[in-house]
Amino acid sequence: MSGMDREARRPPIAREGWGFVAGLLLLAAFSAALGGWTWAGLFLLLGCGVAAFFRDPDRKAPEDPRAVAAPADGRVVAIDPGEAGGRIIRIFLSVFNVHINRSPVSGVIRATRHREGKFLAAFRESASRVNEQNTLDISTPSGENFRVVQIAGLLARRIVCWVKEGDPLRAGDRIGLIQFGSRTDLHLPPGYEVLVEVGSKVRGGETIVARPTQG
Repeated sequence: MSGMDREARRPPIAREGWGFVAGLLLLAAFSAALGGWTWAGLFLLLGCGVAAFFRDPDRKAPEDPRAVAAPADGRVVAIDPGEAGGRIIRIFLSVFNVHINRSPVSGVIRATRHREGKFLAAFRESASRVNEQNTLDISTPSGENFRVVQIAGLLARRIVCWVKEGDPLRAGDRIGLIQFGSRTDLHLPPGYEVLVEVGSKVRGGETIVARPTQG
């Protein structure tokens, strides 16, 4: 199934969260049936919190085909030099952010790579080097490569990737999620101006984070 097909008529909660939510609601109902209203309320509250974590809202991608969209919701924690003069935008996702990752540009998945690793706090600089992560290289029609790196965090123990090599993507298409707190890094090719700064809050698939310096 292509990235475009996956975008049609999606439920408001990512499927990875259905089991968690259903289990907590069943526990709430069971507790209520036994008269344990305090436990019922706690399980219901947890169920609502988990549903909020796995929420999957629609987003409107930038109309400018040259614009680069944020690959995730969250806060920019660093902007570092990248390869061959490019830049790296690092976005930290707290448990309160939407955790759906999105394609920053239109193109084709050229490669995906998963690497086992540690589970340090995702906002730490060393997380990029040692944490478990999944890397996606997206090739645009012009031949440029945009790299999105899904990085597990202290609470994030599962990286989910919904795309594979050869899949076509539009800017803003959903590509996966990271469960319970994480970071997403965007590696820009040379020739792009970063339009956000450290501390900026961004929305995945919607906030424009970079544009080409020419053209």
